[in-house]
Formats: sequence, structure tokens, C-alpha cells
Amino acid sequence: MSIIRTDSLAVGYGSKVVVDQVNLEALKGQIVCLLGPNGSGKTTILRTLAGFLSPLKGSILLKGQEFSGIDQRKLAKLLAVVLTDRPAPGLITVFEVAAMGRYPHTGFFGRLTTKDIKITMEALSMVNAENLAQRYFSELSDGEKQKVMIARAIVQEPELIILDEPTIHLDVKHKLEVISILKQMSQEKQITVILSLHEIDLALKSSDTVILVKDGKIMDYGCPEDVLSGEVIEKLYDIDMAHYSDQLGTIELCNQAKNLAFILGGGGSGSRLYRALNKHGYEILTGIVHQSDLDYFVAKSIGASIISEKPFEIIRKETYAAALNTLKKVDTVIDAGFVIGKSNERNLVLLVEAVRMKKSIYSLRQEKETRKLFQQLSADQYIERIIFCQDIADIVKKITLGK
Repeated sequence: MSIIRTDSLAVGYGSKVVVDQVNLEALKGQIVCLLGPNGSGKTTILRTLAGFLSPLKGSILLKGQEFSGIDQRKLAKLLAVVLTDRPAPGLITVFEVAAMGRYPHTGFFGRLTTKDIKITMEALSMVNAENLAQRYFSELSDGEKQKVMIARAIVQEPELIILDEPTIHLDVKHKLEVISILKQMSQEKQITVILSLHEIDLALKSSDTVILVKDGKIMDYGCPEDVLSGEVIEKLYDIDMAHYSDQLGTIELCNQAKNLAFILGGGGSGSRLYRALNKHGYEILTGIVHQSDLDYFVAKSIGASIISEKPFEIIRKETYAAALNTLKKVDTVIDAGFVIGKSNERNLVLLVEAVRMKKSIYSLRQEKETRKLFQQLSADQYIERIIFCQDIADIVKKITLGK
């Protein structure tokens, strides 16, 4: 069932159009997310959908009825709004702020019934804020205030909630909590949610539909898994110093350093090393990693040079030869402590060859384990040339001092 739909909607201020041709539809229980750079018009779209701005052109239908023709009291039961500018009441408790959402349902004098009190407490419980009920709203943290404002919206018992950047200024815990609350609310209460976010990963993981807004137009619209590709995100935000990874759902800074380091990784062992050394000015070469490996996608997203093998295949001789040839060009080699199996045994041989070539070798592997592995290859006489490190910070420190 369509809760809200727009047709050829143009939004803006006065006679100035900010975004034109906004055509969207949100169904019951869906989460629709607006993404785009600052100043692209996301807030203007939301304020128009909420009725705070009049459409410059086109129409907004709420449950099939023209928005402008809906009685204000009826509208308050259908639609709740949570904007970035929160109220700053004085000596008003959290319960009283949340209970304000019941006023469309109360009589002329606005008295709360036992039912109203129960609904308010249930909403506070849903956002994990029932323990804050008797505290003053002004004393709360930003994250706590945001949860209370969402509770107030839930108390209205609307069919649609519109939120403008609900995670702005929140720490990681509260960002995740707010998104989790909205997801739960859409699933359990079948409330439709339209919001704007800056966090691409949260939009990808929580939204049913994303709307990409840029330069006064809707750049794309649809299922986030289909719409949010690396190329699209980089175009949307004009990113040229980083890459968005479709597989990881994250943005990585591009590798543009000059100091070379070859990382023997695989099985996710190299990912944190790639990021750490990239940050400290190293151009990353890595191998041999399988193309289905987490290390492959992280290395690719930072622009590292990768010697790779097909997914799940045993490393071929020609792939090993390419890695060995690359290894000869660098002075610094790092063993990420990858797990050794049949498919990647040649990486261990690469490590031994790096030691034989008298490269500077740093390892996150335990010395006892390394000694045993080298003995199997009759190379234990080279073990003393390896510098064993406690963690990534230790590697960065020792490499930096050794430059």
C-alpha cells in the first residue's frame, strides 16, 4: 500500500527551484533514505514532504489524498516529523516531551488518559529510554535527546515519520541505536520512514530504497544494493582521493605513497595492515590473495597493487612467478600471519625467498610457529633474519625507524 507518493514535484523557496522532478513512492513499512552532498536539497525535499514548504510544482499524495487537502488534525495522526533542530524546553521531563505526541489524540483540554500514558511509556521503552522518563530533557546527551524525539513521533501513532539527518552529531553507539530503532519500528509497527543520512554504510544496511540527490536533480532511485556502486558514490560526492567498495560498503583512502612495502596476506590477515601502512605513507603491494578474499577487496579499494589468484584455486606457478618478480623490486616485506592451507602454500615459499634475498622482513606470526614452518622447507637457518612484531603498531614503529 502506497503511503506517500510524489508526481513531478519541484521543491524550493519562493520562486527558486532547489530540486526538480522528485518522483518517489514509499510503501507501508518501508525505509526510504535520501543521500547526497551538503546543499544538494535533501532537507528541502523533506521539509516539503512534511508540509513545512509548499510545492513549487507537482503534487504530494498522502494515502492517495492530496496533501494540501488533508485536515491538520488528521494529518497529525498520519505524519510525524523529527528535524535536526530539537526543542530546548526548560524544566520539562522526558515523559512530558514524549507525551506531546499524544495531543492529536486527546480532547480539547489535552488531558492524558491512562491509555495515553501507557502508549507514551511503551514508546520510551521501545527506544530504550524508559529509565529517562523523569529526567529533565535539557539534561540529556544528544543521543538520548534524539531517542526521545523519536519516541515522541512514535507516540503520535503515525503511518509515516520523516527525519532529517537523525544521526548527525551522534557517536557510533547512538547512530547504530537510532537506526536499529527505526528499522524495528518499520518492521513491527509497519511505520513508513523517510530520512536523510550522510552514512552510506548505514543507508545500505537499513534502507529499502535510496534516493540520490545532486545538482538540483534526482541522480538515481531504487534498491540500495542495485544503486550504490563505487562509481555512483564517487560521482555523487565528487570523490577523487578515495574509493567506495561495493563489496565492503566502505570508503577507503587511495594509496598514493612512495615507500614500497610488500605484504604477504590472505584470509583477511592483511586488511588492517593495508590501512595502517597506507596511512603512514607506504605504497602497498600485496599477494598472493584470492579474488574472493576480504584482503583482495580492501587492497583493491585503497588502490594497492595486487597479485591475485582465482577464487578457491591452488596458486599456480605463473601467479607465483609474478609475485616473486614483484617481490624483487621492494626492500620491505611483511608477513601478515596468514593461515596456511593447500591453496596458498606458495605464499610460505615466497616468504622464504624474501628472507633468502635478504629483504627486511617483519612478521606478525609467532616465532615458534615460523621456525616450525621454515624447518619443513629446510630453511630454518634463515629464521634469525626475521623481525617478529607484537602488533601492527609495533610493525609501523620498526619499519619507520628502519627507513
